[in-house]
Amino acid sequence: MSHEPKSLQEAILYFSNPDNCIDYLAIRRWPDGRVICPGCGSDRVSFNAQRRTWKCSKHHAKREFSIKVGTVMEDSPIPLDKWLTAMWMILNCKNGVSSCEIAKNVRVTQKSAWFMLHRIRLSMQDEALGSKLNGEVEADETFIGGKARNMHKRVKARRITGQGRNTDDKIMVMGILERGGKIRTHIVPDRQKDTLQGLVKTHVEPGAMLYTDELGGYKGLQGEYEHQIIDHAVKYVDGRVHTNGMENFWSLLKRSLGGTYVSVEPFHLFRYLDEQSFRYNFRGTKENPITDADRFSIAASQLAGKRITFAQLTGKVGQTVN
Repeated sequence: MSHEPKSLQEAILYFSNPDNCIDYLAIRRWPDGRVICPGCGSDRVSFNAQRRTWKCSKHHAKREFSIKVGTVMEDSPIPLDKWLTAMWMILNCKNGVSSCEIAKNVRVTQKSAWFMLHRIRLSMQDEALGSKLNGEVEADETFIGGKARNMHKRVKARRITGQGRNTDDKIMVMGILERGGKIRTHIVPDRQKDTLQGLVKTHVEPGAMLYTDELGGYKGLQGEYEHQIIDHAVKYVDGRVHTNGMENFWSLLKRSLGGTYVSVEPFHLFRYLDEQSFRYNFRGTKENPITDADRFSIAASQLAGKRITFAQLTGKVGQTVN
């Protein structure tokens, strides 16, 4: 198969050839065709077809490098065909894919699959955080945590508040969505005015149409934005005024967390937010259709310049990891 893959089946066949893996990633890492040494930045490198590595003409440590060096896959003994198959699955499964599923399908241990997935999530981080959202923008917040129906009745009685909501042991997440555009998510410590409005001002262009619910933390934004409020105690939609786009995203997020991943450590929650945000941002629309292959290509172009170790993921930085 000479053409680039368009489906999971084609991807498995295409990436079974290690040369195809290298060509696919090299074109996206160095789109101008100039291979750059990750050690010194020189473009005077030569390719060794037998070893499938490049060698820098300058004399320095680690002058020979593979396509993995300088990416999230660095120092991984797992072959590229397994890496790219796992990438295709997590990028294109709407509800995510668990490490147990990856382990079973690409034939690695569950521990290795877990490590792979977190490194792939790192490559899915939004690279356009400097740009601000504009047009019609929705802002909303939700709580992530255990469901009351899964609690023992004694635990439920202790944790559930008088309003029927359990928030003490949950993590609050704020989302800001540009309709027809991208979403930004953040874990926040509270729903205070300074916290919520600070994020709105960081991510939303002044003068944009801003839609929120009746939460008091959003009051006072009328000066910088065309701020309109929907009171959910009365109705959920009033013409263009609603936060249903954010509600849709929260539904997708909680479906993946509760159905696919089941248990997520608060320490890693932001990585799962990056994953779901990436799929949502590149979900495609009628006006701008994005295929599975397009989504995979975008992520492949973001692999370089990012790295995380197992010690960092497990909070054991500075300790010996066996």
